[in-house]
Amino acid sequence: MSGLFWLASYPKSGNTWFRMLVNNLSAADGPADINEPPESGGGIASMRAPFDFTLLIESGLLTGDEIDALRPRVHELMARGGDAEETDGPPPPFRLLKVHDAYGPAPNGEPLLAGARGAAGAIVIVRDPRDVAPSLANHHSSSISEAIDFMGDPGRAYCAQPHRQPHQLRQKLGRWSDHVAGWIDQKDVPVCLIRYEDMVADTAGELARALGFAGRPASEAEIARAVAQADFAELQRQERATGFAEAPRDLGEGALFFRRGEVGAWRDELTAAEVSRIEAAHGPMMRRLGYELAGAASLAPTG
Repeated sequence: MSGLFWLASYPKSGNTWFRMLVNNLSAADGPADINEPPESGGGIASMRAPFDFTLLIESGLLTGDEIDALRPRVHELMARGGDAEETDGPPPPFRLLKVHDAYGPAPNGEPLLAGARGAAGAIVIVRDPRDVAPSLANHHSSSISEAIDFMGDPGRAYCAQPHRQPHQLRQKLGRWSDHVAGWIDQKDVPVCLIRYEDMVADTAGELARALGFAGRPASEAEIARAVAQADFAELQRQERATGFAEAPRDLGEGALFFRRGEVGAWRDELTAAEVSRIEAAHGPMMRRLGYELAGAASLAPTG
């Protein structure tokens, strides 16, 4: 198996860290620059430039629904190598394309991301929503309560403001549970499911498993080097030194995109009431993914 693969996740689930691991596979002279183009040559599915370049249409002149109607054709062409970043020669045999869109239909009913015509498969990263919530709050410069509301709202989307032109195309997210279900239950392309928690516990093993799924050769030495050079402390060091181009423009002063990266940090960041809200909203999917529910009886009092 080879070609273009979706790297799909709900926001703040480990998508960027995974891409940094891949970027460091071939970085023999030291850690890859977090702001350099990815080794995989894929980029981000929602960027405007590939859309505009591929269709020779200015996306800023179209509504979100009009863009969604055209996106299947864009992704189909990009999968064939018609990417604005790949104008010379054949596309690389392995490309990752980051995507936060929920897996769903375009206005005409076909898959928004073109199904099997748009990618050879999907590496889907999931994370305990109790850890997603505080990370999302930091990302949005919002309260944790607002982040929980965001994760439970079926109408939520990124870059959907009608009064201005965001730097990316609209990305419909929906509820956290529905976003995960859409990706792991679709039958258009094969899926390699990775839990963030497993990636932290065995980074080399999970990276090797995903690369094997995608047909991207990598030696044990390359994988070990990538794991060492994409260590979270190194990513934070680079972000403090040079900034991170993908960080939101309204990220709070002193806040980092690469914030904590820990497993189970929700235990000292969420109140009992906040945990209960998340588990009430997303309990069935959490159980399905192997996340044990805390339950109100085992939680510390709300503080």
